[in-house]
Amino acid sequence: MILETLTSPIILFFVLGMFAGFARSDLSIPEAMAKAMAIYLMVAIGLKGGVAIAEAGITTELLLAGAAGITLSFIIPYPAYFLLSSFGRLGRVDAAATAAHYGSVSLVTYITAIEMFETAGMPAAGFMVAVLALMEGPAIISGLSLAAKDSDSSRSEMLHEVLLNSSVVLLIGSMLIGYVAGPEGFAPIAPTFAIGYKGILALFLLDMGLIASRRLRETRAITWRLAVIGIGMPIINGIIGVTLGTLLGLDVGTAAVLGVLGASASYIAVPAAMRLALPQADPGIYLSMSLGITFPFNVVVNIAFLSWLAGVLA
Repeated sequence: MILETLTSPIILFFVLGMFAGFARSDLSIPEAMAKAMAIYLMVAIGLKGGVAIAEAGITTELLLAGAAGITLSFIIPYPAYFLLSSFGRLGRVDAAATAAHYGSVSLVTYITAIEMFETAGMPAAGFMVAVLALMEGPAIISGLSLAAKDSDSSRSEMLHEVLLNSSVVLLIGSMLIGYVAGPEGFAPIAPTFAIGYKGILALFLLDMGLIASRRLRETRAITWRLAVIGIGMPIINGIIGVTLGTLLGLDVGTAAVLGVLGASASYIAVPAAMRLALPQADPGIYLSMSLGITFPFNVVVNIAFLSWLAGVLA
């Protein structure tokens, strides 16, 4: 699986972006195009998930996976905060803001994992997109509770940011549309969200590689201790997620995706929330760790490891 991952065109485009960024190439993806690709991917994955739920119905597996995802998102920031403040030697605000990133999820990591698992013949249940959406917000609440005295936003502002940020609106909205439309209603627009999906994902990962490498190249805030945490936490959280999914009776692919969600770190929704609630926290720390260290590690190594672990446990 690791060999297949490293030789996949999707991953190789990400590696190309990393190389171009570190080599200081002038290669870039226009911001408007990058945003359009992100919207496309969120809508595509939401629609597919909604259609899958319409076909299978609201099952016990969906409810169990959703409860497990919410629980992971709430709990993970607390041990992450302990590690970041003790071993990582961060102050309370920076540790709390960074911990929130590790409790939340990365859409692109999820999409990459779904694609890799389907290629490997272990597809995950379509309802996992609902679990992805449910895991966006709880970690933000936990992170803010860890830095409650330093928050600059009101409760209503924070709730608005958690529930109505663009990724949550697109994912949940698209999922509901897919659920209402069902397989027959989705069929006329299916080619738009099927034929070009992998190509768009490859270009998007090229842009992610550029951003990740440049973020790492420019930051001066990342110490070796934080780098160790940025690699160690996704391994530990991923193992917990896969184990939990297996104990709940989820199939191999679905348990592996739950592990990937636990292992991922947000770099879209949570940074926006932290800028609003904790502007004094250093983005050079939490963005460099989530996007510059954890994201590349998950995409290149950890997704394959967690798929192997899910197979072993099953």
